[in-house]
Amino acid sequence: MRTVALEEHFATPAFMEGPGRGLGDLTSDRQPRPGMPEGFALLPERLCDLGEGRIAQMDEAGVDVQVLSLNSPGVEQSDAADAVEIAREANELVAQAKARFPGRLEGFATIPTGTPVEAAEELGRAVEQLGMKGVAINGHVRGRYLDDEFFWPILQRAEALQVPIYLHPTRPPKAVIEAAYTGNFSPAVTALLSASGWGWHIDTAVHVLRIILSGAFDRYPKLQLIIGHMGEALPFMLQRVDHNLSRHVTKLDRSVAAYLRENVSYTFSGFNYTPTFLDLLLEVGVERIMFSADYPYASMATATSFLGGLPVSPADRERIAHGNTERLLRL
Repeated sequence: MRTVALEEHFATPAFMEGPGRGLGDLTSDRQPRPGMPEGFALLPERLCDLGEGRIAQMDEAGVDVQVLSLNSPGVEQSDAADAVEIAREANELVAQAKARFPGRLEGFATIPTGTPVEAAEELGRAVEQLGMKGVAINGHVRGRYLDDEFFWPILQRAEALQVPIYLHPTRPPKAVIEAAYTGNFSPAVTALLSASGWGWHIDTAVHVLRIILSGAFDRYPKLQLIIGHMGEALPFMLQRVDHNLSRHVTKLDRSVAAYLRENVSYTFSGFNYTPTFLDLLLEVGVERIMFSADYPYASMATATSFLGGLPVSPADRERIAHGNTERLLRL
């Protein structure tokens, strides 16, 4: 069975010296960290490997294609000039990797999101000249979210190019961390609670709802988002949100649930939990679910094993493994 994984991360030298510097600092002594995945100390070299090592791990796990995206926090928290430089380097490196391993590696563009006009231009270049299949945006931009019309040149260009936006988590704004995630527990707990333990996912869910409620999908009805982690808790809350944020209140063209089922797709990205998958399946349907592993933060082999054991028909397993992704990304 062909498998296409589409939340698979990489890094560049400029990223590791800039916004990703903290990751290198955390792993410099090669010691394991509480709450971090197995092999965490190897993350920098695995992220920066766009060569034979990555391909060998894909082969071992049975992953045919990885769609690469720049590691969080991306460039969304960077100064404008740095963001432009890092984005262009990232896109060029992915293009080179694609050319070196055709049919095995694809990519989501990196764009300087904080300067939307330049970002839209870079997105166009990355898609039309370098063959990128969409764009990855890592959460808010220094506390500003994509519901702000300031960013809508990016949404407009993505719709025009017919490519999706993969909305990946990042840490909530500092004020939110201080208000909601700092409490009667250690800083280490705060760091995990505000990130992969909870805050990443909830902040992304809120981000998606903000985009919907802003009317962005009414302005750009063919725009498509992708979110990971089995929907960032949105499927569990979908019916409640749809009931309480009715069209009578929102004044939108469609219900909140309609946007979540028609303009958003969902990947695994490390959430290899059958009950969570079943909730997602029941709420949005198999056509909106796509495979991912969240490499190198999670095991590709674990992800493919989970995929193989899902309680779905062979035809639906094929849709999740590759068919839905091929259609959306036009692979």
